[in-house]
Amino acid sequence: MTAEPTPAAAPPPRVRGSLAVAAGILASRAAGLVRQSVFAYYLGGGAGADVFTAAFRIPNVLQNLLGEGAVSASFIPVYARLRASGRPHEAVAVAAAAGTLLALVTAALVALGVLFAPQFVDIIAPGFHGDRRVETLSLVRIFFPGIGLLVLSAWCLGILNSHRRFFLPYAVPMVSSAAVVVALVVTGRDANGFALARAAAWGTVAGALLQLLVQLPSALRLVPGARPSLGFGSPDVRAVLSRFTSALLSRGVAQLSGYIDQILASLLPIGAVATLGYAQTLNLLPVSLFGTAISASELPEMASATGTIDQVHRAVVARLDAGLRRIAFFVIPSAMAFVALGGDIAGLLYQRGAFTHGQTIAVWATLAGSAIGLLGQTMARLYTSAFYALGDTRTPMHVAALRLLLTGALGYVFAFPLLRALGLDASWGTVGLSASAGVAGWIEYLILRASLRRRLGPHGVPGFVVARLWSIALSAAGAAWTVRLPLRALLGDRPMLVAPPTLLFFGLAYLSFGVFVGDPEALRLRDALLRRLRR
Repeated sequence: MTAEPTPAAAPPPRVRGSLAVAAGILASRAAGLVRQSVFAYYLGGGAGADVFTAAFRIPNVLQNLLGEGAVSASFIPVYARLRASGRPHEAVAVAAAAGTLLALVTAALVALGVLFAPQFVDIIAPGFHGDRRVETLSLVRIFFPGIGLLVLSAWCLGILNSHRRFFLPYAVPMVSSAAVVVALVVTGRDANGFALARAAAWGTVAGALLQLLVQLPSALRLVPGARPSLGFGSPDVRAVLSRFTSALLSRGVAQLSGYIDQILASLLPIGAVATLGYAQTLNLLPVSLFGTAISASELPEMASATGTIDQVHRAVVARLDAGLRRIAFFVIPSAMAFVALGGDIAGLLYQRGAFTHGQTIAVWATLAGSAIGLLGQTMARLYTSAFYALGDTRTPMHVAALRLLLTGALGYVFAFPLLRALGLDASWGTVGLSASAGVAGWIEYLILRASLRRRLGPHGVPGFVVARLWSIALSAAGAAWTVRLPLRALLGDRPMLVAPPTLLFFGLAYLSFGVFVGDPEALRLRDALLRRLRR
């Protein structure tokens, strides 16, 4: 995190796009947390929750490989540049070809996924036997077609994002969460865990179909005259295909990191897979809300930069620096909250019904482990978008391959030998997995930053700014505990009553301390809040 040469010289960041993405993600994540809360109420941390979590991860590789990441890397930069250059007809042809290719590849992979589901289950969940393996296999075959529909939704997202229409594609997952909640409520708590898991799986498929149907009309209106076509003769389509191949490999390598955690967690005691899944849901909230929001909105902006090479590079650096600073301001307190107040967060969302206080503690510990790499992991997303905007999909791919090796090696060491050496119970292995993933995430970030620095020159968030934000976040956590302790003494273990005022006070304290020291992002946020209050 090196000092930027002249931050005042950079143009003021246009945050409207990232705010729209953030608003959409906030809405969808809020709905997702409600879904997870209902899921925890009905299934807790038992075998049914393990089966659902493991089964969903297997076909979800399609969405992670072919979905938003691959579309962002290959399609959006070419499409946005064509539109910025005044070539709308060529842009529509590229959009049609990209959609056709995505549909064909997705259909083939869905068919292969259903056919080879037993092999996938044995690879991803080798610790599952008997009923757990049988039920996981059944759910995988339900999930695959639904995930295929979500992949097709990524094409809609690419079109809408390129036209700076950010809110809809990021908010639409709300309908999927609602479908899962309805399926669980209709099935009822009296059903066994496996039956509830199957109901939630069918709800996921229904939600995926709804997501596609909601976005498709808006996307098609933006590409009038688009017809199914591969268009291999077009150099622009070939550019998309070339980038798509590299992006596919890059996303594949990156996603294997998560599957390594899944494999290792399946070898831990019953409930470990579910615990890791609950913690990852919370960990992804700041990553998506800030990392994805800023990265997604900045990609078409950086890709649309025109002029000489130096002018393009200066434009990319200006937007990169502004985005990194915003990420640091919001993600650092998120990481601090996971460590200091993670029990309140997990308890507020999950601790009811079949979900016990002991499971809350397990999620808190796993969440605290993930906080180690939260900032690096989130900043790496923006760096990846910068590489994509510059037409480089290979560097992120190579760095992701290194991260894969580190995740596997460190995950095994942290979750098994190190745990035994410390004399800890095997159930704490999820903490080792989340912490090792965080270390790998930091290494990925540092390599991406160094590589881009060689190309673009000095950039990044000044080190003193990062240190100041950590100090402010730590002070805010201490202030929050002065509220939490008397509330806990008065109300006991009631997260629904203790957590909201504690977390609210933490957020207000962080903002107030930031304003007091004159942090620009804190001042900007304060002014925005005051304007809304005056309205």
